[in-house]
Amino acid sequence: MAKSHYAGIDIGSNAVRLLVKCLNEPGSTEPLSKVQLVRVPLRLGEDAFTEGRISKKKGKQLVSLMKAYRELMEIYEVEAFRACATSAMRDAENGLELVEKIEEKTGIRIEIIGGREEAQLISADLMRSLEGRDGDTFLYVDVGGGSTELNIVRGQRLIDSRSFDIGTIRQISGRVREEVRQDFRHYLQELTDTYQGHIQLVGTGGNINKLLRLGAPSERANINHLPITSLRAVADELRKYTPEERMLRFRLKPDRAEVIVPAADIFLTVAEITQSTEVIVPTKGLADGIVDSICPALS
Repeated sequence: MAKSHYAGIDIGSNAVRLLVKCLNEPGSTEPLSKVQLVRVPLRLGEDAFTEGRISKKKGKQLVSLMKAYRELMEIYEVEAFRACATSAMRDAENGLELVEKIEEKTGIRIEIIGGREEAQLISADLMRSLEGRDGDTFLYVDVGGGSTELNIVRGQRLIDSRSFDIGTIRQISGRVREEVRQDFRHYLQELTDTYQGHIQLVGTGGNINKLLRLGAPSERANINHLPITSLRAVADELRKYTPEERMLRFRLKPDRAEVIVPAADIFLTVAEITQSTEVIVPTKGLADGIVDSICPALS
């Protein structure tokens, strides 16, 4: 019997991902299993955060990529899919115009989602896995190219969600406003004071997973633990080299080699203010949350 397939497209500030999953048999350990993941570093944030719009060149590349993703979804006989765009498309003045063009050319309707919904999609899977831990408080941190999403979760209940325009590409291009940095630090201090330092830090996204691989290589589970001491040591080591040297020494892709140090710095700032000693690192990210949001078995 053929399995049902579902897909999610995550159009981020740094990369655009297509994730295809299949529905497992009832009673399986996981309701869905990854079948295919494609990641293309279009770097839409380079345009959006410096020029305020997506350039004609990157717009054409995104249309071409969506056509390719459409073909892949047809090959896998995907029953349903959802495409979500985040910070770069939110900031670009021609974001909606590009969304309309992509739907016209490919039939793919893209939702430009807000920071709160992005944070909820990222944290949904781990929230489900926390059943029975109602006394624990978790701060979910997702560092993207354009923004950092913060979620406070107690047990399975979302307490608060904030999005700050502090991301890796914004940092590199010098586009993070000082008042945003201050608001970010002030919010984290408020959380620390409210919960008296009893916050467990959860990091999501590609950067923290790469930092986990470098700082705690033996950790390979659905939920992993990265000590802050190891994270700081890795960040200090990476900082010694140029992005090109990081590619060779640490086997990083070009775009990852450029953004991984700014990402580590954001996580270290959060850990310092919240007095966290480790980062919990689940293997799933936004693309997983997008797929899960349309799967009938998880609704």
